[in-house]
Amino acid sequence: FGSASVSYEPTESTASQKREERLRKFRELHFKRNEARKLNHKEVVEEDKRLKLPTNWEAKKARLEWELMTDEKKKECAAKGEDYDRVKLLEISAEDAERWERKKKKKNPDPGFSGYAEAQLRQYQRLTKQIKPDMDGYERQREQCGEDFHPTSNSLIHGTHVPSKEGIDRMVEDVEKQIEKRAKYSRRRAYNDDADIDYINERNAKFNKKAERFYGKYTAEIKQNLERGTAV
Repeated sequence: FGSASVSYEPTESTASQKREERLRKFRELHFKRNEARKLNHKEVVEEDKRLKLPTNWEAKKARLEWELMTDEKKKECAAKGEDYDRVKLLEISAEDAERWERKKKKKNPDPGFSGYAEAQLRQYQRLTKQIKPDMDGYERQREQCGEDFHPTSNSLIHGTHVPSKEGIDRMVEDVEKQIEKRAKYSRRRAYNDDADIDYINERNAKFNKKAERFYGKYTAEIKQNLERGTAV
């Protein structure tokens, strides 16, 4: 009997170990299921919050974070006695600067007429972009003028410069282009001085224009007879 009891002990121990192993795996699976349930619930709540937010919330959030970071950087530069714009430019990489420059060139620089000063500025910028520097002429003029090339209050060089024939030709060509361009446009006039005055005030003039637009082709002959005095 003693030998039989000894032979059964390993079998019972193995079964107990397997049972413990299954229970441990079951507990792990149960724990993972609960964790997944919590995470899913958390994700559902977060997604619901995002859906209730405005459509441009992410852009607004990024903008606010950037403004806060900019304010902190300005305060830091002010505490150190540094110029914020200069520090900001030093932190910009060459790739970012080139990308911003290309993006700036793609935009239309002409927003339309907003005032004579802005129009004159755009005209000046357009003309200066067309200028190609003549380095040979620059060096010749520099040698001719000597110290007066960089005039001071005691320099007397006013009226001594004589423009070259090429420069005069360029100016004439540009002026002719401007005249040709202006000829294609004309300012709309509110009133035609040669038109017949058949109204007594502004309101009556608008009414007559509407009547002419709708009934002019039917009353043209009657109107002509009235003007000639041959109406029946």
